[in-house]
Amino acid sequence: MIQMKDVSKVYEIGNEKLYALNNASLTIQDGEFVAIIGPSGSGKSTMMNIIGCLDTADSGEYILDGQEIDDYTEDELTRVRNFKIGFVFQNFNLLNKLSALENVELPLIYQGVPKKEYHARALEALDRIGLSDRIHHKPAELSGGQQQRVAVARALVTQPSLILADEPTGNLDHKTGVEILELFSELHKNGNTIILITHDDKIAQQAQRRIRILDGRVMEDESA
Repeated sequence: MIQMKDVSKVYEIGNEKLYALNNASLTIQDGEFVAIIGPSGSGKSTMMNIIGCLDTADSGEYILDGQEIDDYTEDELTRVRNFKIGFVFQNFNLLNKLSALENVELPLIYQGVPKKEYHARALEALDRIGLSDRIHHKPAELSGGQQQRVAVARALVTQPSLILADEPTGNLDHKTGVEILELFSELHKNGNTIILITHDDKIAQQAQRRIRILDGRVMEDESA
């Protein structure tokens, strides 16, 4: 599914070059649950952005579904982001003026899904993550854990094959974080490929494989 070969991402600050990624290589197969682990500034979020087609590498190869990412047209990349990948972020990224249901419906509206269908699919996604009784609540009326569940439902509603989760428990208490990780484990058992970005070894242990990154370089690859 995903193959990165000697990928580098460089930022120029004054006369200095800062390598966010430095000849990083990895392979992730369909159906895997992988944690990319590293401290703040290690390059893990840059790697996630490249994997998620939110950013591009300065050098190296990124092959997605057997095709070099440079060979995708802009329309094809937009389709990958909208249909193939579900994103879950640390800060939830929910729209405050919309209800939980409306937040989950939004990606399907962007896809042009008919109203009857997007409404039914959003209800199903919220039911799947245990929030059927909170569908009309706005983010401010939900706990942090409930907001993250809405974010997960929004990621799931497009039926993506890949879920990218960037520090998804970072703003949650321990108990709620455990519940969210259990939810990811369940999604993995149901066939989703999951890439979990984290700085926390204990959280990374929930994945079946761990890829360690430091100073932009992939250092270790460990199986559970």
